[in-house]
Amino acid sequence: MSRTTPRRNATLLPASALFGAALVVFGLCQAPFAEILSGLHTIVTVEDVLITDYIAVAGAGAAFVNAGLVTLVSVLILRAADDPANGATLVTIGLMSGFSLFGKNIVNMWPCLLGTMLYALVKKEGFTKHVNLALRGTALAPMVSFMTVRFSPWLGIAMGLVVGFLLPPVAEHAHRVQNGMNLYSVGFSCGLLAMMMVPAFKAFGLEPTSAHYWSSGDDLRLGIALVVLCAISIAGGLARGPKPVLTKYRALLRTSGRVPSDYVRTFTPGPVLVNMGVNGLIATGYILLTGGDLNGATIGAIFTIIGFSGYGKHAFNIVPVMAGVLLGSLFNHVDPNSSALQLAGLFGTTLAPFAGVFGWPFGVLAGLIHSSVVLQAGLPLEGMNLYNNGFSGGLVAIVLYPVLTSLVKRRRPVLMEEDLFAMFASDDPQPPEELPGPDDTAPRS
Repeated sequence: MSRTTPRRNATLLPASALFGAALVVFGLCQAPFAEILSGLHTIVTVEDVLITDYIAVAGAGAAFVNAGLVTLVSVLILRAADDPANGATLVTIGLMSGFSLFGKNIVNMWPCLLGTMLYALVKKEGFTKHVNLALRGTALAPMVSFMTVRFSPWLGIAMGLVVGFLLPPVAEHAHRVQNGMNLYSVGFSCGLLAMMMVPAFKAFGLEPTSAHYWSSGDDLRLGIALVVLCAISIAGGLARGPKPVLTKYRALLRTSGRVPSDYVRTFTPGPVLVNMGVNGLIATGYILLTGGDLNGATIGAIFTIIGFSGYGKHAFNIVPVMAGVLLGSLFNHVDPNSSALQLAGLFGTTLAPFAGVFGWPFGVLAGLIHSSVVLQAGLPLEGMNLYNNGFSGGLVAIVLYPVLTSLVKRRRPVLMEEDLFAMFASDDPQPPEELPGPDDTAPRS
């Protein structure tokens, strides 16, 4: 079946551009223009290692303007590369907009991008094939900032070119070993590269150190903005026809979320918009109910969840993982509202497929394990990989999946993207009367 982008998906990039513009406008409303310019200068001149909350170091105005500019540039790059708009597009936009609130900026993203472009050129492959990976690979942008601030811009550019060039072959292999159970597969790949680079830095006498810039006290204003964003998303989805959209949304909730799960391609944008809004509200509620903080880092995580709502995440498979991380705080003797576990509760939903494939108790188990692993796995990386939870999630997935596959004999079948697309590709909003139940068959390999 042709994978040509349906006309109904053609609004994804324009809508993403509108979102980026809204972030810029929101930022401009937060502070005087001179203060925003000063904040942007601060953003592009700090080392950007985890955790560097741009709201803490530069103010909300500069942070959101940076996020909006990075989002707009990302949309332009996707458009120029003729990327077919689908669920992966939403993932990329969610990651770029989210992490440009804490770690990525309009300057440090370029060397990593150019490195992957160079790889495509050397391999004589179209950049379209690599454009999403190139953008997501800017998770290693702190290496660029670190070398630039400590030494020179030329060393920063060289470092970005190197990691960007190396990422595609590493990501291709790392994707396979995770069995589709870690949605942040690129985060695991970037972690592997950082694991090689950071010891090399130290061998040459360089001592990168993680940071902890964390803002608080702005929950009301930022919470209202997030609720409005999620409400607009839900309303936009329902505007396409409440009954058929909700019918498809209910079917979406019964999927496993295991990669590949392109919900845009399978269910059309309407149900996905509803899913994005619902998941955003759940994530915001998680932070507020656990006494956490809405700031650059946590909103970045919420934007990431919203983006992955087009590719694997839904209410039924993320809530068990969040509950597992919360439960893990009791055993780890770490407060659930500590910065590390706030982010783990949100980003830990990278393991949502465990709840979808094996059932909610195993989603809780995955979150429980992740809450411990993420506290230690990032230490050798010294904050150089922004997708630290993706790296930790990859480690959990590589170990936990084969164990559960061996021991759990009754589990939900994994409906691959092609199966679902065959069910819902037509404009007929009615799904089959019954999707396979959780005990019908074993998942495919």
